[in-house]
Amino acid sequence: MKNKKNPLTESFGYAFEGIWTGIRNERNMKIHCLAIIVVTLTGTLFQITAMEWCICLLLFALVAALELVNTAIEAVVDLVTEEKKPLAKIAKDTAAGAVLFAAIISVIIGCIIFLPYVLELFEKI
Repeated sequence: MKNKKNPLTESFGYAFEGIWTGIRNERNMKIHCLAIIVVTLTGTLFQITAMEWCICLLLFALVAALELVNTAIEAVVDLVTEEKKPLAKIAKDTAAGAVLFAAIISVIIGCIIFLPYVLELFEKI
């Protein structure tokens, strides 16, 4: 039996629907999106370098992608069981921990990038 794949445009449609679902339904994804907007505006204001933009973009992608994976893991665990099970807790907690770890490291890197610009601005004032 031949397995017929969806057209590429349809596959992209499903992926974009997943992103929009994550943004609409997940509080933390909304917080990450707000952080992306704030960092983008701040980076534009300070005219950060191309390399700094690349680092910021990679961090945006890392944190947002991990949040989407975390949401998927939580949904699958909830689909499989409504009972409180130790393995379900481990799956959910470690996925959430991955997002938190990436977010904390992103904030640290953001401070490394933006602190010199902020200090320079205060020196001018």
